[in-house]
Amino acid sequence: MKLKVAILGTGNIGTDLLMKIKRSEYLECTLFAGRNINSKGMLKAMSLGVPLSDKGIQSIIDHPECCDLVFDATSAASHTMHAEVLKKLSKIVIDLTPAKLGLLTIPSVNLSEALKYDNLNMITCGGQASIPIAHAISQTEKNIEYIELVSTIASKSAGPGTRANIDEYIETTEKALSHFTGCKNVKVILNLNPAQPSIDMNTTIYLKIQNPNMDLIRAEVAKMAATIRSYVPGYILALEPVYDNGLVILSIKVQGLGDYLPKYAGNLDIINSAAIAIAEEFAKNRK
Repeated sequence: MKLKVAILGTGNIGTDLLMKIKRSEYLECTLFAGRNINSKGMLKAMSLGVPLSDKGIQSIIDHPECCDLVFDATSAASHTMHAEVLKKLSKIVIDLTPAKLGLLTIPSVNLSEALKYDNLNMITCGGQASIPIAHAISQTEKNIEYIELVSTIASKSAGPGTRANIDEYIETTEKALSHFTGCKNVKVILNLNPAQPSIDMNTTIYLKIQNPNMDLIRAEVAKMAATIRSYVPGYILALEPVYDNGLVILSIKVQGLGDYLPKYAGNLDIINSAAIAIAEEFAKNRK
């Protein structure tokens, strides 16, 4: 029997999640809940025959038996309220907002630990793309002085929820970057690029390291990239690690599967694919 899951939030992230869940052999979407019954996401869910509600979290409060796990794809502010309610209802929550309430979670790094918690924060799309790589480097290089992440995504892939949470995005990504690498001096930059045709998601990582072992770094980065690619097929090392003027530099491109938005929306794909990977692991362990 599949694990019953609900999606809160019917924007780009929530709708892309729905499309991925429809393909899963471990998950079944038993509720797609938002506020506007006529939104594009709702209409898409309706065409797929998925149970709908325009009452948001109230629909889960009214029918708690409808699901075992909830994906929250609303906003950081909304999740603050949702988390408390869902905890009382004993639901596992996978938070796709930058609310920073649950365990900071990256499947390729702390999957086993995540299964012990009931509220998991998926950080941000840029975080899922770059922090596992920075973490892998931190395991070989213990004296990283500074890390900077620069993510660029297509404007069309950033919905109202993403735009409203830019400050939270940066704050949460920086917190997670420090947490997973041990480096306290970090900086995160997010660019929304309006170019046409739309560009693929790209993240460049800069690490200030004195006398790094580049052969070891390249090996660890390649290993981590392969692990991420097991659940995000469009994850590509666009620039393998190089050392220039005291900095280790590498770049990552992420192409989406085109489930809801076109393939340029790799930012949706990587955070949603990470969330699905976690939810499926819960389903496998329960079984």
